[in-house]
This record gives sequence, structure tokens and C-alpha cells, in this order.
Amino acid sequence: MIKMFWLGKEDITQELDEDILAEEDSKSDVWQVAVDILEDNYEITILAPIAWIALEDIDLSFNNAILTISWTRKKPEIFESGVVIKNSECFWWKFVRNIILPENLDFDNIKATMENNLLIIHIKKLFFESKEIKIDKLEN
Repeated sequence: MIKMFWLGKEDITQELDEDILAEEDSKSDVWQVAVDILEDNYEITILAPIAWIALEDIDLSFNNAILTISWTRKKPEIFESGVVIKNSECFWWKFVRNIILPENLDFDNIKATMENNLLIIHIKKLFFESKEIKIDKLEN
């Protein structure tokens, strides 16, 4: 079973830069990363479409069976040149997604790639041999 959750601004205020907090748009909660999670017999694959973000600006971390994907999409410099904004539909703030993973995965070998603005994370499953256990009778 995989569980996903996201944090509100109050939960991660400490992580945000002061200039990001000062921006009017960041007064709302942190946005969550959209993901698709696929599973087959051998691995779990997580897909996250990420546009307008450099690979080095994506934070992918793992702690206590929780995989965290986060980044901050900053407004381009053109917004600073005194232009009048006639329409604003793009998202320019922090994105975070936490995914609670099952324990039967090979967390030491998580692989992540980026292809055509799609972050692809592969986590192989661990397989344990089944074995019969002999029960010894205790003698008094």
C-alpha cells in the first residue's frame, strides 16, 4: 500500500526562503506535485510531470520510507521589468509531494531519470525466499 500526503505552508514555513515567503502568491498553501504510481511484479514506478524546472533544482529525498519530491518554481526575470500582468495562470511557488512507500522495496537503489520534463523514479521490489520453519518440542 502506498500513501500520499502533502504539507500546508504552516508545516514547511521553516524550509522556504524569505523572498519566497514575501511573494504574494506564496501566501497560500504549498502546492503538491501530481504523480502517477505504477506497479508491476518487479518494481514501483513513480511518474511526475515537471515543467520549467532545471534538473538540479529538484529535491528528491528519502527518509523513513517516505519519498519526498520538491522544488520551487520561481518567476522569470521578465516579471521584474515593470510589466503589467494582464492574466496570471501559471504557478510560481513551492511544490512538494510526500509518498509513503511499502517496506518491501530496495531503498538503497532508487533510480531517478528525467525525460521530456517527466521525472521517472524506479524502485525495485525485494524478494524473500519462503522457507518452512521446523518447530522443536521442548522436553522437561
